[in-house]
Amino acid sequence: MEKTGKRVPHPARGRAFKVEPIRLIKDIRRVKKLREDNPRDFCFFTFGINSAYRASELLSIKVGDVDYLREGERFELKQQKTKKYRAVALNKPIVEAIDRWLAVHPNPSPGAPLFPSQKGGRALTVNAVSLMVKRWCAEAGIQGNFGSHSLRKTWGYHQRVTAKAPLPVLMEAFGHSTQKQTLDYLCIQADEIRDLYSLEL
Repeated sequence: MEKTGKRVPHPARGRAFKVEPIRLIKDIRRVKKLREDNPRDFCFFTFGINSAYRASELLSIKVGDVDYLREGERFELKQQKTKKYRAVALNKPIVEAIDRWLAVHPNPSPGAPLFPSQKGGRALTVNAVSLMVKRWCAEAGIQGNFGSHSLRKTWGYHQRVTAKAPLPVLMEAFGHSTQKQTLDYLCIQADEIRDLYSLEL
């Protein structure tokens, strides 16, 4: 497991922390700035906040799955939860981050994990990524509870709040069965309900 240098708080027995998205664009930019010197971490963060993939799905990617892809090309990845394939069009930040990382990847052979741990050639674990995300956000001075799901939630949060994506589209992207499930997952339901009362008729 990757060492973070910080003790990570755990919820009391029987309780769970709700992992949050990174809500402010300036905070996203701050995390990316702090990760610039680590192409692997920068790539993982950038890939995560620009797609609806789970951390476990990102960690399943092999070098050969992406080393030929260019901006706008379709990339399909099997969802570990539903076993169905989800396709995304890779945007410029993802492609640039992949290219930068592959230029210094310790083992850029097709069958090697895209995101290996520092020890050996095995892929990072979800637990390691969760600790890493917590550390990245702490170093960027972002208040809240963050983990591996924060990257996926950040993508959805800004698709909804910033880009005004329709809820049915996000439901499909996340594989949710109700709009309430999607709003709860993205931690924005209370904000949207509050905004209903800002309209002056």
